[in-house]
Amino acid sequence: MPLFPKAFLVGAAILTAGFAKPSPADAADTACRSVSHLGEDYVVCSFDPAASDIRLYNKGQGGVPFKSFKALSLELRHRDEYLVFAMNGGMYHEDLSPVGLYVEEGVEQASLNTNSGWGNFHLLPNGVFYIGDGKAGVMAAEAYRAAGIKPRFATQSGPMLVIDGALHPRFLANSDSLKTRNGVGVTSGGEVVFAVSKRPVRFHDFATLFRDALDCPNALFLDGTISSLYAPEINRHDRLFPLGPIIAVVASFPR
Repeated sequence: MPLFPKAFLVGAAILTAGFAKPSPADAADTACRSVSHLGEDYVVCSFDPAASDIRLYNKGQGGVPFKSFKALSLELRHRDEYLVFAMNGGMYHEDLSPVGLYVEEGVEQASLNTNSGWGNFHLLPNGVFYIGDGKAGVMAAEAYRAAGIKPRFATQSGPMLVIDGALHPRFLANSDSLKTRNGVGVTSGGEVVFAVSKRPVRFHDFATLFRDALDCPNALFLDGTISSLYAPEINRHDRLFPLGPIIAVVASFPR
């Protein structure tokens, strides 16, 4: 969610035009399912980073932010590629630029941000989701800095949901702060797991989803109100807000 008070609500819609239809051969490249946890339902989509092409995008041709899954899909078409899956991928400023670390194709476009401040991003520790060499990880920001990782893609958001098996210390089991939430974790076996709540939930419950139900010793909150999902296999083509960074799973059309 952008770290400023102005709302960007433009209306919820189902997108159909402009999206490439995945081929049957690639249908197994994604696995989205409904998961119930503590009385709430979530959409969970899992990918093997060694088998699926997981990327990050922010700007397209001419340095203009994509803002939507549809715009990204249209540009991919020109490269004979298509979206298998996509989700909003981290917090951003009013101009849609990343608030924290952002790495695309090995180029660091924004630096790590561990400053104190207002909002969920600065509910420290925040963290980094990164991909490279067929592997992915989620790590608290300071640990990421110390590790000296050089990823192909990375995005920073916050707060961390789960840190080495422990919940973020600021989460309350009885909190009355309920929001739609989405996040990403990496399982103990190295699988990348994305989740979005179907209804508003508290941070504590969302974090225990990743730790207790999805086997993720580390997980990262991506955003709340703007939580958006593109998953054609379950007919999810969300358009709620203009988006900053986008996490995408991409495949090539058969030749």
